[in-house]
Amino acid sequence: MKATILTLVLVSLASGVVAVPTDASALSSSSLAATCSGLVSCFKSKGKRYFGYFQSTATLPSQSTLQASFNQITPATSTLWDVVEPSQNAFNFAGGDTLVNFAQSNGFIIRGYTFIWHSQLPSWVSSITSAATLTSVIQNHITREGGRWKGKMYAWDVYGSFRNSVFYNILGQNFVSIAFAAAKSADSGAKLYINDYNLDVAGYAKTTAMISRVKSWKAANVPIDGIGSQSRLSAGGAGGCQGALTALASSGVSEVAMTELDIAGGSSSDWVTAVKACVMVPSCVGITIADTSDFFTGNTPKAAYTAVLNMLQAP
Repeated sequence: MKATILTLVLVSLASGVVAVPTDASALSSSSLAATCSGLVSCFKSKGKRYFGYFQSTATLPSQSTLQASFNQITPATSTLWDVVEPSQNAFNFAGGDTLVNFAQSNGFIIRGYTFIWHSQLPSWVSSITSAATLTSVIQNHITREGGRWKGKMYAWDVYGSFRNSVFYNILGQNFVSIAFAAAKSADSGAKLYINDYNLDVAGYAKTTAMISRVKSWKAANVPIDGIGSQSRLSAGGAGGCQGALTALASSGVSEVAMTELDIAGGSSSDWVTAVKACVMVPSCVGITIADTSDFFTGNTPKAAYTAVLNMLQAP
């Protein structure tokens, strides 16, 4: 989970706040312009909601190319637990406030990242041994953080990377229902996501296990709206993405997304294949790339960007 620091200067956009519809059907391509130019307009012309990237608080976007190419930001670190609540009940929202305020003022959708994660977790949380204490701590953290930006986040990754952690070790899978219930209470309008890695092929054991778990949790009324595939790929590894996204959507969630797309050593055709996977899956609402340097050198588009844009501009 990385973010590249961009040396950019904040400027305002004249467009103001963009209203974000909550129903994917509101984004049908028939309602959009027949022609497109930049990455965002072309992606939206395919019925999608956003094309975004990971963002550092200190490097807010300014260049016109970036602003034409992205309309969504995921905070790189400023909404993670060790930043927001490094000591119990001592909350630091400064970095998150900066990004959320920028997003609202400049027409960027923002995805909250991440309430529950085994990494970047302060030691006072990871050392908890009582189930009752951990439950209360989870509820309080999500209530305070989610409430801080209630109505301002398009979506929250409620947990990322299902694996052994203090949450699973103390609470078992119950931590999922505890966290999602708290998130729903804190911000009922946000889309609530599970965000995990190695969900890139429909037949992967991890993919099928995720689908099974989500079906079970939804049957128990856990308010899961979406599954995020982190999509951390290797060169030549994008071919399974469309099938995987289709399979994840079959779990009963209302939407899926590629939340940290990165293709190590990937060619332009790899990037086209990955982006097209989302385009071809109706419930895939958006893509967030992990590193803008895959698409740009400074302000100059790279071959991968051009190839993706050409694909999106095709009928």
